[in-house]
Amino acid sequence: MSIAITYSRAQVGIQAPLVTIEVHITRGLPSLSIVGLPEAAVKESKDRVRSAIINNHYEFPLGRITINLAPADLPKEGARFDLAIALGILAASGQIAKEPMQQYEFAGELALTGELRVIKGTLPLAYACSLQKRKLILPVQNADEASLVSHLDIHPAMHLMDVCAHITGNEQIPLHTGKPLADDVVSEHDMSDVRAQNHAKRALEVTAAGGHNLIMIGPPGTGKTMLAERLPGILPPMTDAQALESAAIASISGQGFDPKKWKQRPMRHPHHTASGVALVGGGSHPRPGEISLAHHGVLFLDELPEFDRRVLEVLREPLESGRIVISRAANQAEFPAQFQLIAAMNPCPCGYLGDPGGRCHCTEDQVRRYRQKISGPLLDRIDIHIEMANVPKDVLRQTHSTDTEDSRTVQRRVAKAYELQLNRSGKANHKLTNKEVNKFCKIDDASSKLLDTAINHLGLSARAIHRILKVARTIADLANVESIDSSHLSEAISYRRLDRARI
Repeated sequence: MSIAITYSRAQVGIQAPLVTIEVHITRGLPSLSIVGLPEAAVKESKDRVRSAIINNHYEFPLGRITINLAPADLPKEGARFDLAIALGILAASGQIAKEPMQQYEFAGELALTGELRVIKGTLPLAYACSLQKRKLILPVQNADEASLVSHLDIHPAMHLMDVCAHITGNEQIPLHTGKPLADDVVSEHDMSDVRAQNHAKRALEVTAAGGHNLIMIGPPGTGKTMLAERLPGILPPMTDAQALESAAIASISGQGFDPKKWKQRPMRHPHHTASGVALVGGGSHPRPGEISLAHHGVLFLDELPEFDRRVLEVLREPLESGRIVISRAANQAEFPAQFQLIAAMNPCPCGYLGDPGGRCHCTEDQVRRYRQKISGPLLDRIDIHIEMANVPKDVLRQTHSTDTEDSRTVQRRVAKAYELQLNRSGKANHKLTNKEVNKFCKIDDASSKLLDTAINHLGLSARAIHRILKVARTIADLANVESIDSSHLSEAISYRRLDRARI
């Protein structure tokens, strides 16, 4: 039988399901058909493959060629199947051996000359290949990214001829030895750059330690963006599993993943004109949005009230569940989205409410309409609200400040508090369920009276109460104490600035 089988992988969300490529050559009028739910780029591969085979002095079979991409009900997209299809045709026509290819998986786009071009989504593909104990042949440009997956033999190729020589045993492609990756991540943004704003820096530390969401309210130039940029540098170091998940999402996106950013917490900063699809993901072939690209990192929304309200409302579900499911008529994709939301807003439309110089001319009604652009249910899901004041000019003019800690010092405290949470409940405090809040966030009688007073004065919802208790638990962890006392609870209540503004 003139039939050959090769293996490659498709892309569905962050999964890389196996695709078996069956090539059958029989007598008949010369033709080539690809079946198995291929999209346009896959159908066009027949022209790229034909030219690559001919230009490398192989014989393109004259006969009826049928290429089946199994499973047939799985959509196939992109040019990643070119290499596997070309090798299948050469094997089915007897020009290279069939048997050695069973231990390999192939991925790569072919140029008309036979050169291999870079593909996207390498990391999920490499991880799935390692689970099957097969070797992987792919373009040289993708080798560093694939090498992030341990226990995988990677053969990086530059040309179709290199792969054929490797399969036939004429000239082996050496195994790729990835560059050693440093676990010591150094951020270009350091906490020591921030002058004054001690209250805000303390809130940022609590935010990092417990994985909480944060909103900062203040006039322009008070350092809201500056603080947000420094949050990734004080978050607990990423584990290998977290780094692999985050890198896999970047790999399947249009931007790709840079191995130099290994174990760096991602930070996404979408513009306020971003659509709902841009934030949560979508498209006919679902792609990750900003919330998934910020997985295990930070999503920073500056000028929060300027975002369309309907766009902001789509954040409510992933803030709770840590994932987003995108459904289409033909398929469904799920992307992880465990991110920390950091938002910033002005106190009023002009930004200078309460300015002693009298620069604000906003009416009370304008201020109310401006703040009502953010819904109550969304604000309830943001654990910490802080107000930021202008920094005194004499502080800004200082060339050196000795009262500010650097990011490494803060990160050590954060990591220690985070470790306490993992040992206690196996998760960060912001992920605690209602039952776990009752178990791990118990308060004494004095603290209960303080909380009752806050509920009566601020009109807190049940969700807001649980948020306060979770934040208080984090504050106690930073102090390395087992029980939550009234000082921890009062600090947590002070971080509900927008609840006080509703009175």
